[in-house]
Amino acid sequence: MDINKIRADFPILSREVYGKPLVYLDNAATSQKPQCVMDKITEMYTTVNSNVHRGVHYLSQAATDEHEAARKTVQRFINANTPDEIVFTRGATESINLVASSFCRTFCEPGDEILITAMEHHSNIVPWQIQAEIHGLRVKVAPINQDGELILEEFEKLINTRTKIIAVTHISNVLGTINPVDKIVEIAHSHNIPVLIDAAQSVQHAKVDVLQMDCDFLVFSSHKVYGPTGVGVLYGKEEWLNALPPYQGGGEMIENVTFEKTTFNKLPFKFEAGTPDFVGTAALAAALNYVSLIGLENISEYETDLLDYATEKLQALPGMRIIGTAKQKSSVISFLIDGIHPYDIGTLLDKMGIAVRTGHHCAEPLMHVMGIEGTVRASFAFYNTKEEVDMLIKGLERIIKMF
Repeated sequence: MDINKIRADFPILSREVYGKPLVYLDNAATSQKPQCVMDKITEMYTTVNSNVHRGVHYLSQAATDEHEAARKTVQRFINANTPDEIVFTRGATESINLVASSFCRTFCEPGDEILITAMEHHSNIVPWQIQAEIHGLRVKVAPINQDGELILEEFEKLINTRTKIIAVTHISNVLGTINPVDKIVEIAHSHNIPVLIDAAQSVQHAKVDVLQMDCDFLVFSSHKVYGPTGVGVLYGKEEWLNALPPYQGGGEMIENVTFEKTTFNKLPFKFEAGTPDFVGTAALAAALNYVSLIGLENISEYETDLLDYATEKLQALPGMRIIGTAKQKSSVISFLIDGIHPYDIGTLLDKMGIAVRTGHHCAEPLMHVMGIEGTVRASFAFYNTKEEVDMLIKGLERIIKMF
């Protein structure tokens, strides 16, 4: 990887903040966008802007072609069987809400259970809690150890005849823990239980193959994989998507409408009510093509090296406590420094041009499990450098001296 060439593809990385070079280490929240993604957005609005699927004129057909080509790009990126298994949403959050709503009202009865883990993002907790309240269900939580690793034996003990679906994050947005999703799916399927994988923190860091994983549903967001905001993906096995009722009603997702009865469109359109963000999906495809060109194996190797370097440097600081020390870990480091509030660290680093995240990172229950209120989180992408890690370390050394 030519890191200088890669960084040149991301215009925002050359800007300054408070007169300091920007060091962007908040990639788990959202990633920066390469020029090709922004160019695609401009191209769509200036050359083919028209509503998709509805028009016989040239612009409508051209926009439709771009939108459906993007669906095929996503299919190839995660190795789905068919583009019909790719549903476009507004983000991973909406994708989970879609599955939770449609699945629970179809396949769940009062007393049934949903199994999640203690390291889930709020987006993979709250939708299930809402459905549990509506349908009289129970959300059960599989425990983790102090290293931030799922305790598989305890996880399996929680599965019983009332367990209807299992929803698990692939990579924790706080701990960086890489969950053994292949094993989780294998265990679940031995009990004939479907599995939803939250891949919002994984598709940008390593190759995700839904056929190999054999998951029943998988979700991710465009904006975390270098694409635009407001676009998400739901992958579902065709048999499951056919079995689920629509999540929303409106245009596009219908076959025929009368005042007495409506019949619904075929996959994947029955889950895509209203005008889709066809500009966003085309830009997402540009982002996925960009990532594929660099190579996810190259990205994974580079980011692992960066993670190891940053971990070693951080551990050498006085009063440092890293939260999340799993053996299998992705490029996220959450940490605390004795006697200094995370918010103070984040605020002072910001004045040095260094962007990190502070707080509970939309994983408040995980913070309770770990016995803390929040952390400082530095999260890396393939455009970050060891020099930027050194700037983070120097910034933290200054803060420690101040306190």
